[in-house]
Amino acid sequence: MTVDTSGSVSVRQFDEIFESIKNWGRWGKDDQRGALNLITPDKVRQGAAAVREGRTISCAQTLATTTAADNPTPVMHFMVRAADLIQPEALSGGSSDYINMSTHGPANTHIDGFCHFIYRGKLYNGFDASVVTSRGAEAMAIIDCKDGLSSRGVLLDMPRLKGVDYLERGSLISTEDLKAAEDAQGVHVESGDILLVRTGELMARASLGARSMAERVVAGLHPETLLWLHERDVAVLGGDADSDPQPSPMKDLNKPIHCGTLVGMGVHLLDNCALDELATACADIGRWEFQFSVAPLRLEKGTGSPINPIATI
Repeated sequence: MTVDTSGSVSVRQFDEIFESIKNWGRWGKDDQRGALNLITPDKVRQGAAAVREGRTISCAQTLATTTAADNPTPVMHFMVRAADLIQPEALSGGSSDYINMSTHGPANTHIDGFCHFIYRGKLYNGFDASVVTSRGAEAMAIIDCKDGLSSRGVLLDMPRLKGVDYLERGSLISTEDLKAAEDAQGVHVESGDILLVRTGELMARASLGARSMAERVVAGLHPETLLWLHERDVAVLGGDADSDPQPSPMKDLNKPIHCGTLVGMGVHLLDNCALDELATACADIGRWEFQFSVAPLRLEKGTGSPINPIATI
């Protein structure tokens, strides 16, 4: 299928893409793991074999506890007990805290569960959207990731390809861009990989400032890249924003990448990853593959989870 990347994408065109990438029934009609099924024991071992330097790199942003234009609901961190209040004559004591946060949004690094998005009234594998209620998700919840994710990670650095610090906000990444980055970096995205696509959004935010959700402009993947992601059998997709460009290249669908991955292919999304340090390290060693591990919280009925993904190079 050929999609014109120079103009907007219609819902009819997106429906054609969606039908061609659907993994519904591929791993059984009751499957709730989706493309995680592609991370086989051999794939886990391949990821472990990619460790050569023995260096770990966090790919999470520090939890955002300060209100900002793009963080209207900051993480709330309260001390329950604090050592400075312990009586000087006490033999021992301790400190503890309480954290409250909104999982989704552009401020904190998190993983999206399949129940996070619907398309035409359905979740991944054809589950009806009604399984998600005000009490939480009765199916397709993040608890299905309870055993963690570990595979070969691959980073495609788009600013490096373009020779810039960060992509222009609102720009679209095409399949040809992804292929060009592979060629330039000497790496090939394979079945079961965790793919990270860097746009330089953290640098863009530091330079240009934050924008409100209503005014949000970020670079991201064109909907036609869903065809390539499906062809390569990517297991998990991550980015330094949420993979969807804003404004959307679709008039009537704000998050086509979310719909295509979470709902169509059963591919979990890692949003708001911190990829700058990893990109620098990969460039220094001339190697863009590594072991990548993600440990979501064991949250029953949850739509997602905060994470601290670790790349080991």
